[in-house]
Order: sequence, then C-alpha cells, then structure tokens
Amino acid sequence: MGKPVVIVGAGLSGLSCARTLHAQGIPVRVLERGRAVGGRVQTDEVDGFRLDRGFQILLTGYPALAQHLDLDALDLRAFEPGAVLWTGQRFETIGDPLRAPASMLPTLFARSGTLRDKIEVLRLRRDVLRGDDYAAFSSDDRTTLEYLQSRGFSERFIEQFFRPFLGGVFLEPNLETTARFFRFVFRMFSSGEAAIPARGMGSIPLQLAAGLPAGSVSVETAVAEVRSNGVRLEDGPWLEASAVVVATEATSAARLVRGIEVPPWRAVSCFYFAADRAPSTRKALHLDASSGGPINNLHVASAISPEVAPPNKHLISVTCLGGTNDPERLRDAVLAQAETWFGAQVRAWTPVRDYVIGEALPAQPVGALEPPRRPVRHRSGVYVCGDYVDQASIDGAMASGRRAAEAIAADQSREATG
Repeated sequence: MGKPVVIVGAGLSGLSCARTLHAQGIPVRVLERGRAVGGRVQTDEVDGFRLDRGFQILLTGYPALAQHLDLDALDLRAFEPGAVLWTGQRFETIGDPLRAPASMLPTLFARSGTLRDKIEVLRLRRDVLRGDDYAAFSSDDRTTLEYLQSRGFSERFIEQFFRPFLGGVFLEPNLETTARFFRFVFRMFSSGEAAIPARGMGSIPLQLAAGLPAGSVSVETAVAEVRSNGVRLEDGPWLEASAVVVATEATSAARLVRGIEVPPWRAVSCFYFAADRAPSTRKALHLDASSGGPINNLHVASAISPEVAPPNKHLISVTCLGGTNDPERLRDAVLAQAETWFGAQVRAWTPVRDYVIGEALPAQPVGALEPPRRPVRHRSGVYVCGDYVDQASIDGAMASGRRAAEAIAADQSREATG
C-alpha cells in the first residue's frame, strides 16, 4: 500500500473526505488534535445527560447526507415544523399546515402575522422548492432582511417570527446574512425535517469515523507543520503523505497554511438545565418574539429525544446569541426570562452545563457566497476543506470534504497515467 493521504482534522469535512477517499481505494490517515472526533459537532455526557456543544440540528433535506450517512441508523427525532412564539403575554404557534395539518387553525389565528404574511410564507415555500437544491446560490445577493421586506412581509412578522427563528440559524439577530443562504436553508426546512439523532449530534461524526479502517483515525494528535509530502507532529515525528488535506476550521487552517482567509465568526452561548417537570411537552422550538430578554430559543430536548436525559428527568436547552464574559450572570437572566414564560416551576431548574462558543459559525454576509464554493486545491499536494470554503452548514462541511477527496483522486489519477 502506498503513502496515505493525511487529513488534518476529524470534523465533518475531514471525515467526509476520508470516507470518500477510502471508498475509492485510496489509503487515509486522519489526525485530530482534540480528544474525540467531531470538531464543532460533539455531544458530552454529564451526570446522565447528553449535551450537544451548542444547539444544532440536522436538516434531512441536505443533499450531502445521502452520500455519507445512514440516517436510519442515527435514529433521528424530529422537531415539529414551525415554532412556538412567546409574544410577551402568550404562546402562539406558527406551523407548517402542509406537513402538520393540525397547526392550520393555531397558525391562522396567531396574531404575530397577518393573513397576507401566512399566505406569503406558502408562496416563499413554493418558490424555494423550484429548481435544484443549490439554485439559491445563483439568486440575487442581498441581506435576508432586504429580501424578506421585498416580498412584502410585515414588519411585525419579521420581528416576531423571522428574526428569532433565523437568528438561531445564522447566529446573528440583524438578518445581515446573505439571502442566498436563507433561500437554501428555507428550502431545506421545507423539503425535509429538522431533527437530532436520538443520542445527540455527536452520533454523526461517530458514524462517519466508524466507516473508516481501524487505526486510521488518531485523536490527541496535533500537527505543527504541513507540506505537500507530509506533516510534522507537535511532538516531533514526521509523517509522509501522498497528499495533505487541512480539514480544520478556518482559524486553525490559517495557522497551518498561508493564504487562508478567515471569515468573521458568530458566537453563541448555550445553557442546559435539568428539571423534574417538563415546562412543555411540545416537540417544538420556543422563540422569544417579545425581545424580553437574552433567550433566542428554548426547547425541551428530552421531549424530542428521551435518551438525552436520565429516567424521570427532563433536559432543557436554551440558546442566546453572542458570547459572554460572565456566564453566571447571563444564566441568571435566562432563568428570570424563562420564569415569565413558564412560571414558578423554573425556580426548580438545576444548571447542568454552560457552553460559550466564540467560534461557532462563520459569518455569511452579502458577498460571502460569491462564489458559493471556493477552491479546495490550495497548492500542489495540499488541499483544504471545511464550511468556510462552502456554505456554512453541515451540508457545506460534508460537501467540501467530498470535493477535496474528488480533487485528490483526479490529481493522483492524472499523475499515475501521465
């Protein structure tokens, strides 16, 4: 067997690259600095609870999933389509009557939007489902806010539904993210389910890694230097390679190879709480439509997947946009706001763990997806992949890994026949 392709980073892009190369008979070696595979997609076990490192969901409509994952084996648990909005006085439902007919009347009577808003959502759904999955990336490039306004959505509906809903997707509340990405994501929400694996999002990279040969993935193995013919580890050894793929996030990639443009990062803070009593039985995302505090979204994770909590316990996940230097103070504000939603029962919630993630998602302002896919060939023998060279999503990360693998296979085939 010849020299392997060395892949630096065992996140979704690196593992997808490795799986694609392995399927073509090309040997691989994956090196991961951290203690486990997954990169930004990991699940921790704490006191019997399973906690994703920041709230994430898997959109089953993503095109890349069919090429890499066995969705049935992940035992996916779906959210209700739409969301539950806290308006400051009550909860209202904005659902998808086409997929959840029971939500039709609550959606029609919700005061957060006009009848015209709700009809326009259906028209938007129809429009984004036209063409192929990536058609959105050739559409007009403007902010999501400008795009929603151009379609005639009322200011109230934008503020109470789109801003908190999309804020949790983009990790920014001003809807400055390019409408190209919005149209793609809205298509994904419309064509499939929003779900999580029964045992947490960390099941995704674990499944990818399980499809690789035994011993091909090494954790707690940091790379100090990258060349076209191999890598040097931080503890000294040199590993030879037929090619090297830098599959880390952008900040780390820029430290290993010159010329990587690091996009601005979006930060997020996530708080997990344990409770003896669930504040809601809905398998739904609860959004703050009132701007009444730091909460962007909340869901009862154990209502969606009981496996993430011990017996007779419930797990609540709360997401706040942006980072913080004082998690305890922000957590207190979260609990105070949650009490206005669910009453005195919130006082019995017990903190499980807080996550403040400064580099959670690359920003995607206007111009970020021009072009939507950046080159994966960095220089001769060195390739890159990650969501920063594609659109910033699970789909983008996995698709970029596959593109890098295909580029390597093509280059090595030409070398062998040339």
